[in-house]
Amino acid sequence: MVLQSLSRSQLFWLCQCGGWAVYAVLTALMIKIPSQEPWQVGLPHLLLDTSFGFLLTLLLRHWYGRLSTQEARLKILWHLLVILVSCLVWTQWKWQTLQWLYGQVWLSMTWFDFGTWNSASLTMLLTWTALYYASKATFETMQQRQKAAEAIHLAKEAQLKMLRYQLNPHFMFNSINAICTLILKQDNQHAVSMLEKLCDLLRYSLYTDPLAKVTVAEEIQILQTYFDVEQCRFRNKLNVAIVADEEVKNCLVPSLLLQPLAENALKHGMKSSQQSYSISVSFSQQNGQLLIRMLDNGSGFSQQPETATGGIGLHNCEERLALIYPNQSTLSFGNRSEEGAWIQISIPKEVAGGQKL
Repeated sequence: MVLQSLSRSQLFWLCQCGGWAVYAVLTALMIKIPSQEPWQVGLPHLLLDTSFGFLLTLLLRHWYGRLSTQEARLKILWHLLVILVSCLVWTQWKWQTLQWLYGQVWLSMTWFDFGTWNSASLTMLLTWTALYYASKATFETMQQRQKAAEAIHLAKEAQLKMLRYQLNPHFMFNSINAICTLILKQDNQHAVSMLEKLCDLLRYSLYTDPLAKVTVAEEIQILQTYFDVEQCRFRNKLNVAIVADEEVKNCLVPSLLLQPLAENALKHGMKSSQQSYSISVSFSQQNGQLLIRMLDNGSGFSQQPETATGGIGLHNCEERLALIYPNQSTLSFGNRSEEGAWIQISIPKEVAGGQKL
C-alpha cells in the first residue's frame, strides 16, 4: 500500500538512497573493518566510493532512458558497453582515491587487483541494473493495474448513475396527464397536491447523489411521496402500507432503490378490473442482513417470472445491487399462494455513520 502511494520518481529515489546506504554498510562490515584500515583512510574512502557509485548510477539511469527507444539487439549491446566502461571508471576511481589517501597517487594496480576490483564493481553495477529494471517493471505493472482499477471504477460509477437516473417515461406521462385531467375537471386542490408531490420526487431524484446511500427512514419518505403521486391518480383504488422495524430505520440502502419496483408493481400488477389494489412494503433484519419485502394483491408474475421483469423494474434493481454489493445481496421474487406477487431483497446491514454489522 505504501509503494502504491509513491510516484515513479519517489520510488526511484527511495530505492536509490536505500540501496546505496545498504552498500555502504555492507562494504564497511565485510571489507573495511576486516582489513583493519585506519579509520582516517577507510571512512573517507568509503564515502568517496559510495558517492561516486551513487552519481555513476544516476548517469546510468539517464543513459538507460535514452537507450529505451533502441531495438532489442542494439539495446543489449549498448547496455553491456556502458556497464563495462562504467565498471572500469568506477574501479579506477576507487583505486586512485585509496592510493591518494595513503599518499601513493601513481601506484599502478596489479593484475590480481585489477581483476578483483573490477569483478566487484561489475557485480555491483549489474545488480543495480537488474534492480533498476525490476523496480521499473514493478511500478509499470502497478500503474497498469491502477489504471485498470480506475477504469473499472469509472465504468461502475457510470453504470450506477445510468441506472439511478432512469425514470420511466410512462410514469411521467401518466402523472402529467393525470394533472391535466384534474385541471380540466377543475379539481385544483388535487392537481396542486399531485404537482407538488411530483416536484418533490423529481427534485429528490435530481439533487441526490446517485451513488449515495440513504437511511431506511429517508427511503420510506421518498417512496411514500411516489405513492402519494400515484394516489392522486388512482384515489381510493390504491392502498399502500409501509412499515419498518425501529432498529433498521437508521440502516443504509441505495437511494431510490424501491421506486422502480413500486412503479413496476403498479404498471404490471394492477388489474384493470380490480376495485382495490394493495401494496405493502416492510423493512426488517435477519442474521445481520437488511430484509426488504414488497407484496401486492395484483395479477402476479407470469408462469416464467424470470422473463416477466417488466421494463427496468427488477432488472434495474438487480444490476444496482450486483454493482453495489457484489456477492453480498440477493433479490428473489415470485407469486403469492393466494394472489399477487412478492419481492424480497437482502443486503448487508449497514448503519448510518459507516458501521457495517
